Amino acid sequence: MTDRPPRPDARLRRWPFVLVGALLLSGSAVTALAMQALPYYGFAPGQVVEVTDFVDVDGVETFASRGDLYFLTVTVRELTGPEWLEAVLDPEVDLRDRDVVRPPGVTREQRRRRGLDQQTEAQQRAIFVALTRLGYEPELTGSGALVASVVADTPADGALAVDDVIVRAGDREIALAGDLVEALEGLGPGAEIDLTVNRLGDDGEDRTIEVPIVLGEHPDDPDRGFIGVSLDTFEFAADFPVDIAIDSQNIGGPSSGMMYTLGIIDLLTEGDLTNGHRVAGTGTIQRDGTVGAIGGVRQKVYAARRVGAEYVLVPVRNFEDALTAAGGEIEVVSVDTIDDALAFLAALPPATGDHSP
Repeated sequence: MTDRPPRPDARLRRWPFVLVGALLLSGSAVTALAMQALPYYGFAPGQVVEVTDFVDVDGVETFASRGDLYFLTVTVRELTGPEWLEAVLDPEVDLRDRDVVRPPGVTREQRRRRGLDQQTEAQQRAIFVALTRLGYEPELTGSGALVASVVADTPADGALAVDDVIVRAGDREIALAGDLVEALEGLGPGAEIDLTVNRLGDDGEDRTIEVPIVLGEHPDDPDRGFIGVSLDTFEFAADFPVDIAIDSQNIGGPSSGMMYTLGIIDLLTEGDLTNGHRVAGTGTIQRDGTVGAIGGVRQKVYAARRVGAEYVLVPVRNFEDALTAAGGEIEVVSVDTIDDALAFLAALPPATGDHSP
């Protein structure tokens, strides 16, 4: 009888498979954790758009321009673990707490829709200001600033509610959402402002109440006052004597307003507003022509540099932050009103050489 070799223990034969399985499971867990969104948004340089490519004018003569007017955008997205680390190491990217960018209870789709609504109102204000500067008599109306969401742990938390309609700030009437933004310009943290608010009661009846607000510190600018709400215009309406349409192609937010205004003026004015230069810019626009502060200005300056813009127009409040991204490669120009921007462009000497990308 031949002796058989001893049989290996079954547990020893199974251990390689157990180890491989454990490694696969742990790898899957690490991958899942890496792909999970962290409570941060990253702000990175976005699209650079030739303004007049988005503007269509019907029924009146338009004029071609030799120069370029660009509006600037920011790419904003929630970050996973690896993306967060990459953002920390990238000097062109800024991080923001998720609750500031997208308040609790606000879905991604609601945030996207709100940005598109802000863009629509910015377009209408831009058309209004441009036509007013060109001697027309356009009309732009609304019935107050509708509170769309309230950010937790801000001055608005507990003082204002979703669907409140703000109709006055101090002694200033609020017709459009942008009017409230304009009313806060120049007010820093700690300043107090009394808001007159129309609020729907539990009985279904509207009531007008007074809400005192002490402004907090804006997350994008420590010297700028902050309420902590996102806004839409209640009962918005526009009536313009010239047929102007702007197709934003799903770009949201209000910060292209100033550049839309300049682009429309350029299209409807004989001659060349930029004198052949390549000019980029960013800033909100109010009905009186005031240019308001925006977020993500550093990223927008980086984007302007990438397309070879010679000048970038920015709101006064964003000027210092814009300089940190200029790197001596682009001239930063601060503007307070649309008239400041027009005066700067009018003073530019005729461009020489080839300014194509």
